[in-house]
Amino acid sequence: MDFFEDIAIGARDEIGAHAFTVEDIKRFASAFDPQPFHLDEEAAEKSHFGGLIASGWHSQAVWMKLNVAHWQRRRREREAAGVPIARIGPSPGFDELKWLKPVRPGDTVSFVNEVVAKRLSRSRPGWGLVTFRMSGRNQAGEEVISFIGHVFVESRGETLPDEE
Repeated sequence: MDFFEDIAIGARDEIGAHAFTVEDIKRFASAFDPQPFHLDEEAAEKSHFGGLIASGWHSQAVWMKLNVAHWQRRRREREAAGVPIARIGPSPGFDELKWLKPVRPGDTVSFVNEVVAKRLSRSRPGWGLVTFRMSGRNQAGEEVISFIGHVFVESRGETLPDEE
């Protein structure tokens, strides 16, 4: 991870894509979201979705898996290049989670993280809070998921004016 000072608002990372299959959709749903339109094609046909769809939580979980893999890759690249690596702290959570369009079997969703804001932390000296807009688009370019996430990122030592 880049240090807080090196993170630019507007920076975008393509973190990966995932193809949703009938089997994956049903496996996730049976474990975590057992609603009929995620599990049973016949019931899904009769639902307001008109067919089987992935759970929104499935889309969120796929983003998390791809996000972690993305940051692990970047960490390995920085280590191999001998570049200092900032620590990532806890996430205080997410805002504005929206499942905008159903994800259907055969859809491939590509995920992007974009930095939308950042500020130094008053409660955690030596850290900044970075805000990302995360989104996923299907193969037709339609946005299917969107949310805002926050994460603490180590600073090289930049401080707030009243801390100097």
